[in-house]
Amino acid sequence: MTVNSSATALREPALSPSRAGLAWGFLGVVAFSFTLPLTRIAVDGLSPLFIGAGRGAVAGLIAVVALLVTRQALPRGTQWARAAIVAGGVVVGFPFLTSYALATTPASHGAVVIGVLPAATAVMAVLRGHERPPKAFWIMAGLGAIAAVSFASLQGLGGLHLADLLLFGAVVAAAIGYAEGGLLARELGAWQTVSWALVLAAPVMIVITGIEVAEHPPSATPVQWAAFAYLAVISQNLGFLAWYRGLAIGPMAQVSQIQLTQPVMTILWAALLLAEPLTWPTVLGALAVVLFAALSVRTRLTS
Repeated sequence: MTVNSSATALREPALSPSRAGLAWGFLGVVAFSFTLPLTRIAVDGLSPLFIGAGRGAVAGLIAVVALLVTRQALPRGTQWARAAIVAGGVVVGFPFLTSYALATTPASHGAVVIGVLPAATAVMAVLRGHERPPKAFWIMAGLGAIAAVSFASLQGLGGLHLADLLLFGAVVAAAIGYAEGGLLARELGAWQTVSWALVLAAPVMIVITGIEVAEHPPSATPVQWAAFAYLAVISQNLGFLAWYRGLAIGPMAQVSQIQLTQPVMTILWAALLLAEPLTWPTVLGALAVVLFAALSVRTRLTS
């Protein structure tokens, strides 16, 4: 047997492209599913402002190194503005809003509200791409939003609290960032898109972090610092690398639906890591939100 044939034989067990895409996508979703519980841990010892800005600052520095080492070409023309939109959604909006929200609400509660994110992302993608999906898409997306609002209201004893509004704002911000990032990734590449978004936001994030450290020196336990490190390195950087790589390998339609499992995993981690009670309202709320999100995404993909 020749060297070349031996190499070929060794490569045969590798995953098929479709399975590789699903595997990378699932890895990304697993990484993201820890974000809310670990944010809840971090805010017990670190300020929401420090967490929101600090994770962006650390991830931005990692992105700078990655882009320089791999000698990536600079974005051109309107790509800069589009990368700024991605940054505003997933580097600034979502981290800050969830950090402040989880200072006063359980991670499992946040998981149910944010469970509407796949449907919200689909809506933003439809609007951004000027698509004309069937009425069923809008009905299912609307029912998903109603389910999330109803759950938040019932948990809030009949009304929405500030934390709920922050979480819904985080959903909108992330949906815009995901939708624009998905389009821009076709031009710049998957991980390059989020890296350039991180680089654009890094100067502001570093300044905010520096001011916050000077005014309120952080004092946290090793566990809380470890949670912050995860948010900065995994949630804000490497998780996106796996997620966007999965979307790039595809099939994108199937890979994108893996995100529907994220709320379920987040609720599980919240129960295991934070000892948050797994109540029937939380379970039923999560199932309702995930169901309508799945139906809306499915309707769009099959139309």
